[in-house]
Amino acid sequence: MEHPILFISLLLETLGAPVPHTMVGETLAAKLSSPHMTYTWLVMAFLILMPKLTLGKMEMIPGKGQNFWEAIIDGLEGFMADNMGKDGAKMMFPMLATFAFYIVVANMVGLMPGFMSPTSNLNVTLGCTLIVFVTTHILGLKFHGVGYIKHFLGPIPWLIPLMFPIEVISHLARILSLSIRLFGNIMAKETLLAILFMLAGAYFAPLPILCLGVFVSIVQALVFVLLSILYFSAAMEHAH
Repeated sequence: MEHPILFISLLLETLGAPVPHTMVGETLAAKLSSPHMTYTWLVMAFLILMPKLTLGKMEMIPGKGQNFWEAIIDGLEGFMADNMGKDGAKMMFPMLATFAFYIVVANMVGLMPGFMSPTSNLNVTLGCTLIVFVTTHILGLKFHGVGYIKHFLGPIPWLIPLMFPIEVISHLARILSLSIRLFGNIMAKETLLAILFMLAGAYFAPLPILCLGVFVSIVQALVFVLLSILYFSAAMEHAH
């Protein structure tokens, strides 16, 4: 989506900020004013302010806002516990819940005309993926120490020369898998919506794609979080 139709980019240009006309600006100020950065800050502000505005004061008899957030948190925690155990879910919940909320909101914000999804930029999805990748191996070393190398060696000693490079490649492939899957799906949604709005926006042609976009946004967030859970679980398990 070209930046001149983006609300925040137009606002920053009016204020004299160096909004880049390319994917990434040349100067530091231009890089910070890139659409994927400004809309990431918008999503972060939404995630900080919305719970504060809707949750209110915690009560023993919860109101509607507290009920809503308790249901969301309890559902996420139960989903994680089912896939990685209660101890693992308790330890990794802050990171995984942050990813879940961020990706869902970041995916959906692009459904509004004049806004874009930060996750339609490969830099954003790659950044999230690298956090998951590094955390996976930190967990492996934390739980198994040097013995974590056994996860890469296979079940039989004479298979080590074959299994080791395969396992290394498969782990590196996770970076491409997680980042490009999320980026590709959201970028396709943004591009299709932009085309439909330009060609037939007045005739409600984008409406079916908007509904599909909501579904895709939720599914892609779920897939990212589920794969992250599976990677973390595998790293914490003993090698077989």
